[in-house]
Amino acid sequence: MPPLPPLLGTRRAPTEPSGETAEDATGAHDAALDDAELRTARAALAQGRRQAARSLLVHTGDDWDRRGHRLTVLAQDPRAAAWATDWLTAEPGSADATALLALALVHRALRGEEEPGRAREACGTAAVLAPADPTPWLGRLLLARALGPEREVLAAFAELRRRHPEHHHAHHLLIARLAERPAGGRAETHEVYDLAELAAAEAPADSPLAVLPVVAYAERYRVLAAAGLAPADPAASGHWSGPRARRILRACFDWWLEWEHDEHPRRHIDLNHLAFALSCAGRPAEAAALFQRIGAHATPAPWAYAHPDPLAAYHAARTRALGH
Repeated sequence: MPPLPPLLGTRRAPTEPSGETAEDATGAHDAALDDAELRTARAALAQGRRQAARSLLVHTGDDWDRRGHRLTVLAQDPRAAAWATDWLTAEPGSADATALLALALVHRALRGEEEPGRAREACGTAAVLAPADPTPWLGRLLLARALGPEREVLAAFAELRRRHPEHHHAHHLLIARLAERPAGGRAETHEVYDLAELAAAEAPADSPLAVLPVVAYAERYRVLAAAGLAPADPAASGHWSGPRARRILRACFDWWLEWEHDEHPRRHIDLNHLAFALSCAGRPAEAAALFQRIGAHATPAPWAYAHPDPLAAYHAARTRALGH
């Protein structure tokens, strides 16, 4: 096993990476979640107008979680590489346009439409232009999590963590990968749980990484269910019934009740993980409070781990919890 930085792990199973998006008015999923400014900038880019995206990223500044979220969402559009190329033609050397192009090429590579090497090189170019920005390394981590060897995962995560120790998306990607390591011993002794609890304990008190241990349980269930080692019905699996799981759920729900900074750009992903876990653990009253807060912002992960139609799974659990 290669040496681990302060947080890390090794092999992966042939299962799909986690995903996070939100439901829009049409019933489709929108990765922008509740970021109205991001949706506006994306729509403007689709019409060939760059000013909204330029202003959006300028005003985002060094809010690294928000910058990563916004650039990743813009980059997921199949037209994003063309948008970024046009932007760079008009503004050579733009760090924002270069980062957008890098992440757009990453997503093209993840869809099998681009050579991973070209995407990796573009992330390197973006990192040179903006050395303090963890976002180009987020692109490298997205590639490594899905396509690369363990050493690339470790290296990209270490670079991200050096620039932003509480990087939300990076920790979620790491947990998803680490959950795929083979297990030994008892059900609640997998190292992904240790890592998630350590990261939560080391983060500031108001960091949403407090919910990472719940994410770890969902990712581990994904792996077990895909391998046929857990029932397809997560509520019947007993996965959330052990003493460690119960302790983690209680602590994370209590933390959420006290959280005073409910503006994190990816908070709905955490809320969905909490609602999923509480639903599977048979705690509908607590889950109901989360469903009320989530509203229309259902995310495929973790609901897709239990059902091929994640939106249907979300609404079924929500209906049970709210009693109608």
